[in-house]
Amino acid sequence: MGGALNRYRVIAWIVGVALAVLVLIGMPLKYAFDEPIVVAVVGTAHGWLYMLYLAATFDLGRRVNWPLKRMLLVMLAGTVPFVSFVAERKVSRELADRQARTPEPVAAG
Repeated sequence: MGGALNRYRVIAWIVGVALAVLVLIGMPLKYAFDEPIVVAVVGTAHGWLYMLYLAATFDLGRRVNWPLKRMLLVMLAGTVPFVSFVAERKVSRELADRQARTPEPVAAG
């Protein structure tokens, strides 16, 4: 689970930053100053990165046995500015608490 969680956390932050740049910088530049380059570049990048976010969320959700509804809600977090940061924090805390409550297996030997 540790690798899947780390992959999810990294891509959640990257997608969140890309979406924030798109909405806070790109959209005002496009519509207020007629400069669409940031939207074209960052929007395309965000789209591709969001696909990685979906895959990482699916992988993590499968490994920790999330119900489908939970997995879909976490996936949707990458589409609303700043919500991916909130979702990442909540998921990380929940899984850290779950791991702390689960006793480690005793090694034979």
